[in-house]
Formats: sequence, C-alpha cells, structure tokens
Amino acid sequence: METLGYLRLAEAPESIWMSIEAELQRQPSRKAALRPWRWAFAATVILTALSAAYWSFAHRAQTRWEVTRIGGAPSVGAKHIRSTGKIGAGEWIETDSTSSAMVNIGEIGSVEVTPDTRLRIVTARPGEHRLALARGEIRAKISAPPRLFFVETASGTAVDLGCEYTLNTDEDGLGWLRVTKGWVSFQWRGLESLVPAGARCATRPQLGPGIPYFEDASERMQQALDHFNFEKGGDAALNVILAEARVRDTLTLWHLLSRVDGEDRARVYDRIASLTPVPAGVSREQALKLDAETLQRWKEELAWTW
Repeated sequence: METLGYLRLAEAPESIWMSIEAELQRQPSRKAALRPWRWAFAATVILTALSAAYWSFAHRAQTRWEVTRIGGAPSVGAKHIRSTGKIGAGEWIETDSTSSAMVNIGEIGSVEVTPDTRLRIVTARPGEHRLALARGEIRAKISAPPRLFFVETASGTAVDLGCEYTLNTDEDGLGWLRVTKGWVSFQWRGLESLVPAGARCATRPQLGPGIPYFEDASERMQQALDHFNFEKGGDAALNVILAEARVRDTLTLWHLLSRVDGEDRARVYDRIASLTPVPAGVSREQALKLDAETLQRWKEELAWTW
C-alpha cells in the first residue's frame, strides 16, 4: 500500500459523463436505478488508471542493470557471474581478491567494481541512480546531468556533477576520492568538498571529507593538510599550507576559508588575495562573514585556475 503514495489519480474523460447523463435524460424512469451504476463505473475507471500507474511504477522500480564479468568469479547475491548477469535495487555485488566486474548504470554510464569490493544497489530508476560502497574500490564513468548518480560510504556521499572518478573506502569509512574528469561533490552531514579533475579528497570515520587538494601539490602541503583535517594540526599545519600554496592551490584555500575562524580566516583570505586578484563583487568583509553569494562568485572566478 505504501507504493500508492507515488501514484497519480486519474479521472474519466468528461465525454463519458456527458454520455451517461444523456442516457439518463432519455430514460428518466431508470434514473434512480442507474445512479449506483454511475459510481460503479467511475470506480472501475479509477481503479484501472491506478492499476496502470502501479504497473508503471513497479516496472520502473524493478529496473535491473547489466553486470559484466571482467575476471575471476564476481557474484550478485549467491550467484556467480559467468559472463553477464543482472542486478537490481537491494542487491549486492561482491568481488574477491581475484575477481572484478563492470556494472552498467542505466543509460548514464558504468562502474568498475575492483577486487575485494562489496557494493549495493540502493536505487535504480531514471531520476536517481544510487549505490552504497561498503568496502573496496570502484571506478565510475558517468555522462549525465548533475546529481543523478550517488555513491554512499560510511563517511561521505559522492555526488556526481558529470565526471569520472575513483572512490575507495573501508568498512569504517576511512578512504579517499580521486577525480580524473569533471567534478564531484563529496558530502557528509552538511559538510561539502568540491573536487575537480586532478584533485583528491580524503575522508575519515566520524569526520567526513577533508579539504581537497591537487595531486601535484607539494608533499609538505599534503602532509600538513592531513594533520589539519584529521589530527588537529592547528597553527603549525596552517602555516605550512599557507606557505606552500600556489595559485592553483586556491582550491584548497577556498575550502579552508570556511573551516577556520577569526584571525585564521583573515590570514587565508589575504593569502588567496596575494596569489590572484580578488574579482569585482567580492569584498573582504563579506568573504570573512562567509556570505554564500560572495563565496560562490569567488569560487567561479578562482576555478579558472583549477
């Protein structure tokens, strides 16, 4: 019965009621007798429409995606995939240390399931393609409008913005996201990290995604970010990040701006401003207040260097 909440009511065409009324006018003596028939007819029409809508919904809800074996013996549920198979919402695909597989994500792309991975299909319908990665690593290639493809982990959800990426996690949520094309929004409990091509972002249990950085950032900066994000590195880590930042690393500094307070936020703003001109419409005062419109405008300008 819960499914009925998704259905749209349908009513009989007006022409049907007009025909019935005309018949009643021609045979007034039978009017009272036919009145119950009118309601029975209406109920039949509505139930038929509901049945059709239910079938359509159920058909969509039961969409199953194709799974292709790459190597070894991947399985969907208890069934091993010899060549190709199918997987639907609620089902798991698992690989051992010697197996891998490819899942076609409807008509929008594919996901490679690497060895030692456990992946569940949460939702498989045209408006939402959602997976849950319990452990292991996947490689996604998606060509679709933003926010149609999602992958959940224990410490963050990767929201596709039209991209290719690799996502890795253990069962507790310790992992990372690496983007090779486009953008991914990595989210957890109101925290968001925007990760463009060439960048990566670590995530940790109970902490969520850290601040993203480009893979060609200096080793010192990467280590400092790890300390800052997950080990309470404080001023020492922040000093290294600011000193090591290049123009391209304004990606990291822009995210850092909203994750520090007071004088530290002012230091981050000033470092960005020293690396690249502040665009018109972005004021220091509004940026330090974390005004959403100001930060968005600044990000759009800075992104030309990312």
